[in-house]
Amino acid sequence: MAQERESNVPDTEKSAAAHSAEQTLIDARTAKADRVRARGPGHNPFANDVVPRLGGTTLDLGEARARAAGAKVDGKYVEDKVRAACGSQLVHVRGRVIAFRSTGGLSFLRLRDHTGEMQLLVSEAVIGEGYAALEDLDVGDFVEAEGELTASKRGELSIEPKRVRLLTKALRPLPEKWHGLTDVETRYRQRYVDLVANPEVADVFRARTHIVRATRKIFDDRGFLEVETPSMHTLIGGAAARPFVTHHNTLDMQLFMRIAPELFLKRLVVGGFDRVYELARCYRNEGISTRHNPEFTMLEFYWAYETYEGLMNFTEVLLRGIDAALATAMPERHVTWAATRPFTLTEPFARVPMEAAVRAAANVTKIPEWKDADLVQLLRADFVDHIKPWSKASARAKAIDWSNFRKGLSKCDNDGERLFACYEYVAEPFLPEDYRSPDGKQSLPVFVKDYPFEVSPLARRNDARPALVDRFELFVHGKELCNAFSELNDPVDQASRFRDQVDKKAKGAEETMDYDEDYVRALEHGMPPAAGFGMGIDRLVMMLTGQPSIRDVILFPLLRKES
Repeated sequence: MAQERESNVPDTEKSAAAHSAEQTLIDARTAKADRVRARGPGHNPFANDVVPRLGGTTLDLGEARARAAGAKVDGKYVEDKVRAACGSQLVHVRGRVIAFRSTGGLSFLRLRDHTGEMQLLVSEAVIGEGYAALEDLDVGDFVEAEGELTASKRGELSIEPKRVRLLTKALRPLPEKWHGLTDVETRYRQRYVDLVANPEVADVFRARTHIVRATRKIFDDRGFLEVETPSMHTLIGGAAARPFVTHHNTLDMQLFMRIAPELFLKRLVVGGFDRVYELARCYRNEGISTRHNPEFTMLEFYWAYETYEGLMNFTEVLLRGIDAALATAMPERHVTWAATRPFTLTEPFARVPMEAAVRAAANVTKIPEWKDADLVQLLRADFVDHIKPWSKASARAKAIDWSNFRKGLSKCDNDGERLFACYEYVAEPFLPEDYRSPDGKQSLPVFVKDYPFEVSPLARRNDARPALVDRFELFVHGKELCNAFSELNDPVDQASRFRDQVDKKAKGAEETMDYDEDYVRALEHGMPPAAGFGMGIDRLVMMLTGQPSIRDVILFPLLRKES
């Protein structure tokens, strides 16, 4: 009955009660901080003089744990062995209290720092009068401790402090049931709480750092030069996306936040930087999804005298090298991440021309008219009357998004755009099903290559088939990761492609580029044959750590305003 009565309380009253309860806790903690401060010099609840005072050696908890290596028997630490390994040398540690319980003259504090956790075994008999000060501590506080390494009766490695001191008083308590905090909205808005409550989240962001570091090393070791290019542009260029618009007051100029660094990096290739890369923060004013955040990080590189075929080979080397570096940096977590991957990086990646991908996927639908057909020509006319019978041909045919497929085709102006639409709806959603490892247990990464030139305004035409360009996109378990191509270095062709983009903009298309006269001028000075590549770092981290949403790999993702 009590639960029923509570459920009838209006949400506003519940919210007010929760706020009142939290404020009561904040007031109590503030009082404790005042009590500490009142003790005089050396008792600051927000201290900044963290040094050993009893002759101990300052160590991270991981370093302290390493000192007791070899002191285990049957998986538990033995006090005599810990003492033998560590002697009477004092260690000085710092960290956040994440658990706290007392029994009689003994208190157990679990401490966490960036290297892990360890128990403080605080005895009143050891620290004497200082034991009473533990009453001013709460879960969430930061403390320092100085003492000897030992083992508890349960075989847990511990520190027996001779002193414990409050460093920072956490005035606001962690959320109720903060262990394993699962509310997604709270996790993203209060990442600082998320990182405390969910250590595995912190591991993902450590992994991100290792991934970026490994990426840089691979390029640096191959003679690439890392550069920085402008993030505010006077024109829209480098990709087909809607930009964020800003304004420079002094110059009275409209500017666009960059959607890609491509055109500036290729100017550097013109200037003689044959191998150049950037880890660029980019901004696109478009929808938010599990794979899209308006602000994201992109790797782009340009390699003179290389081709898109060579970049496919290098991409396999790059991804395996990054993953190997992650395995070395975080071996235990990597084992867990790798074991749950639905894809494999160890097998050779599939390489499939777009036309072939569409034809193969069409055959899988078992729609009789589609068998070995040229879908671009077959679907040139409206096919609304065929959708119902076609969708019944097989489970695959039923899974096609027929409504959006028809709408997408109706907006196409040429056969190149129609081929791309067929690929997007008939082939791309099913790549993980159609391209599998030899044992069939995992999907293969797929290079979809040879795109129509109409949907690739910056890529070089294929010499044998000018209607296509030397371009590929890499899909890992159905998710786009990379886009690359042999670069268009013909200034006349590039100018024509820019004019096509301007025409599209005039007809109402929003995701188009501007005519970049200076970039055409740069190409007129001559750019060597080159290949270029772009990859989303956020998606790479998602892929390697098994995260379902891009918000899980961005520390502070963009969210709606709180109501």
